[in-house]
Amino acid sequence: MSTYNPYEEAKKQLKKAINVLNYPDRDSVYARLSVPERILEVAIPVKMDDGTIKVFKGFRSQHNSARGPYKGGIRYHPQVTKEEVIALSMWMTWKCALADIPYGGGKGGVAVDPHQLSPRELEQLSRNYFRAIAPIVSPDIDIPAPDVYTDPQIMAWFFDEYSKYAGYNAFGVVTAKPLELFGSLGRIYSTGYGTAVAAREAAKVAGINLQGATVSIQGYGNAGYYAAKFLHEWGAKIVAVSDTKGTIINWNGLDPDKLHEWKTTKSAKRSVIDYPDAEQRLEGDTTAPLFLNVDILIPAALENQITGENADKVAAKVIAEAANGPTTVEADEILDKRGVIIAPDFQANAGGVIVSYFEWVQNRQGISWTEEEVKRRLEGKIVASFHAMYEAKQKYNVDWRTAAYIVAVDRVVKAMRLRGWL
Repeated sequence: MSTYNPYEEAKKQLKKAINVLNYPDRDSVYARLSVPERILEVAIPVKMDDGTIKVFKGFRSQHNSARGPYKGGIRYHPQVTKEEVIALSMWMTWKCALADIPYGGGKGGVAVDPHQLSPRELEQLSRNYFRAIAPIVSPDIDIPAPDVYTDPQIMAWFFDEYSKYAGYNAFGVVTAKPLELFGSLGRIYSTGYGTAVAAREAAKVAGINLQGATVSIQGYGNAGYYAAKFLHEWGAKIVAVSDTKGTIINWNGLDPDKLHEWKTTKSAKRSVIDYPDAEQRLEGDTTAPLFLNVDILIPAALENQITGENADKVAAKVIAEAANGPTTVEADEILDKRGVIIAPDFQANAGGVIVSYFEWVQNRQGISWTEEEVKRRLEGKIVASFHAMYEAKQKYNVDWRTAAYIVAVDRVVKAMRLRGWL
């Protein structure tokens, strides 16, 4: 049985876009873009609470800097590998290019289960990792951010450790910092807000009036909640929501704020499955929202949810992906033939990196934007990237995801040609 290799998948997607663009030097372009410019592997010694020394393995991949400094998160997960980090850095190059922000792609990771560490051990791991990669990061070179199992507190430790190394307060070296350390307003809901804007633009293309449009959401974490919240505010009706325990349905509509408050602000966190306002409860069924007869579907949970085996059961006219990789290549082709409009993950969920860019700009200039200014600028970036993708789809007659890749890859290739790299 073959094992999924994200790096091989990333290279296939790159090759597909290059072939459609039909560059005369396509082999050279592929050779230049299929490998990162730099990959650093570091050993991270941590003195554990029992007095022993454990050494963890960490990585930072810097894929491409033609359009600007490397940008991308750092994840803590026991299954982090060099190949995964390289693939993620490549995908960040395309995400930043499609959003038209002046960054290339980077990604980092440490092979660790952070839940097994004490707070002191976690801080030491974080500081030692960032000190190890400090020679290749800076506000001008590489700007990390949170990812899986990392958060604003860890960014604060990164910032502090790098500032000691550099000899000054380098606020712009990481993003998604706490507001007290000049993080940006709007960062907490940026991914969900961007997904909602992408869904709204896709609905316009589909001829769907958002007033009264039905929406189902798989996954009710941060991104799923905020996508639901903003679509609800714009007049859509949230009819189904799922989490890890199951799905609830109410065809008269669910109030996203009340559901979120009920789920998260009690003494013990609860599942949506027990929410009092549900008309129907499907305990254990986490995929039901994918197949309901709704106008808009927001996959905001795990990867590989809509596949070649179940894509024909998807009834939604619009899909806006808050999750990373929820739809397989085979499903993309099936859905595209049926006329389903897809705002793919690295277009729809780019709100986080876009607002990270805004944070960096504010830090570099020593200013702070209002929350409304951040939202307005974020909306403009998401709208522009959606329509650039839509134009490429019409021009090249490809599926939505390939159209997004075409826009992103071509922007990077043009920057490389202008700089004399190709």
